[in-house]
Amino acid sequence: MELFGYPIQTVYLTTLIVSGVLTVLYIFFGDIVEAALDFLNPTLILAFVTFLSASGYLLELITPLNSLVILFIAIVIALILDTLLNIFVLVPMSSAEESLVYTSDSLKGRVGRVLIPIPQDGFGEVVLKSSSGTISKPARSFENQPIAEGEKVLVIDVKDGVLHVAHYEKTEKLFFT
Repeated sequence: MELFGYPIQTVYLTTLIVSGVLTVLYIFFGDIVEAALDFLNPTLILAFVTFLSASGYLLELITPLNSLVILFIAIVIALILDTLLNIFVLVPMSSAEESLVYTSDSLKGRVGRVLIPIPQDGFGEVVLKSSSGTISKPARSFENQPIAEGEKVLVIDVKDGVLHVAHYEKTEKLFFT
């Protein structure tokens, strides 16, 4: 069978090469593409085209089936592989990436140290240390009281990316016998 005046094997192989090159380019310039195509997932589209062209090319080489039957089988194979890629690779990777970041709610109740003094009715900076790294955020006093550099503070609330903090006074635990 011929498509656009070329043998179908040539069309499959050319499509495979082009989709491979586009995949490599997407690795380097993916952020630009994702910003432009907010509603589409270019990874799944490129994978689908690659799977379709690879399976179509291989089936044309090794089977004596009709080209339309091969195209149908290649589409089914590409859909199955694309779905498996999405479920078992892309979704877990996106979840793992999100688990390494922090949310505003996760900062509430944490103890930090004042890096830049917080004046009355003004802003300063607080640093929060954890096992995953150090976070430095702008802060203001929850009680509108000045807080000096180096003092320990407790994060009470987070509004618009600004920590609202109060002096932290560690109390001793009382044990009753």
